[in-house]
Amino acid sequence: MAQLVRRVSGLPRGIDTPRRVTERFPDTREGRQAADAWAKGVDDPRTFYDVRTRIDGRVVTKSFATRKAAAAWATQVAHDKLKGVAIDPRSGTELFAHYSHRWLDTRRVKGRPLAPKTLELYRVLLRAHIEPTFSSRQLSAITPEAVRRWHAKVSSDSSAMSAAKSYRLLRAILATAVADGLVQANPCRVRGAGTERSVERPIVGPELVLELANAMTARFRTIVLLAGFGGLRLGELLALRLRHIDLAAGTVTVEEQVVSLDGGRRLLTEPKTEAGRRVVALPQLVLDSLAGHLGGVGDDPDSLLFPAEGGGLLPATTFYKHWRRARHQVGHDELHLHDLRHAAGTLAAWTGATERELMARLGHANPAASRRYQHAARNRDRAIATGLDVILQGLQKSDAR
Repeated sequence: MAQLVRRVSGLPRGIDTPRRVTERFPDTREGRQAADAWAKGVDDPRTFYDVRTRIDGRVVTKSFATRKAAAAWATQVAHDKLKGVAIDPRSGTELFAHYSHRWLDTRRVKGRPLAPKTLELYRVLLRAHIEPTFSSRQLSAITPEAVRRWHAKVSSDSSAMSAAKSYRLLRAILATAVADGLVQANPCRVRGAGTERSVERPIVGPELVLELANAMTARFRTIVLLAGFGGLRLGELLALRLRHIDLAAGTVTVEEQVVSLDGGRRLLTEPKTEAGRRVVALPQLVLDSLAGHLGGVGDDPDSLLFPAEGGGLLPATTFYKHWRRARHQVGHDELHLHDLRHAAGTLAAWTGATERELMARLGHANPAASRRYQHAARNRDRAIATGLDVILQGLQKSDAR
């Protein structure tokens, strides 16, 4: 039960240099009468109302300028206690900058620390988009209105993708603050703010994948085929070793990836998610290319399939120089290497692969990405049907003659 106390202070009369004194009175009729009488006997009387209660075993006192505000807070705390969501008002006094940095250090996803590339991205988002507004604010001072104003500014000052990523990060940090009992509710309530609306990428057909592969130097031709027909990411391709290839079974095993960080640093890590560990069956054309490529790899099972010229991990920038030259040669400067992964997913969907099969093949932890390929396959199926209509209409005209 919360205790409401009336606190009155004033300057004693009849003293040359008086110091302010304070008296406290219970919030009863007699107490209020006594407080009024005491206030009349001092100069410059000031009245405050203190609510004293216990939250999670700790004594909490909060002061208000009016009795109405104090009573309202006491009622709210009593209600929150019944629901089990009462928060010590002192808990949210930590600055956002301090809490967010500790959040990065202790964040775990399915028991694993943040991947190096993810950690680097989060630090950039915090530094560039979030901390300029919230770093010096107490957690409890970040309101839904403040978040809405911040999101509107970030959306106008940066790309839609950066705004969505920044919003999701802020929401995740404050969700942990709620779970830690530091704030009562997450102030991130902007509907749809965390949704990225990616620009529609072109569908790369198998003919174009082959053109791109043939335009590459022999050293990197197989990388393009593995990306376009196996769906491997560049980081996964650069980490492949001889032991990951089983020509007899017709498969490639993905269990490592190369992560490129700012400053040219490269790390060899596990896949970001458990779904990233997988065995991918390859079409014969890719296996034939791999068989020819393996002749120059050596016999050591740990030999990299695509090493740097001097040995060690190949810098992604080295591959991209050849990639840009090849895509220009075939007249498709707009293509990204990741478009080949989309091509592999779409081609698999064209064969009738189920959502679960697509997730397993591409290493997706979230089914939403695999559904995009099924959607693309359905669109392609409609294009095929439209083409058939043209052929059939031509046949019908011939029969009519």
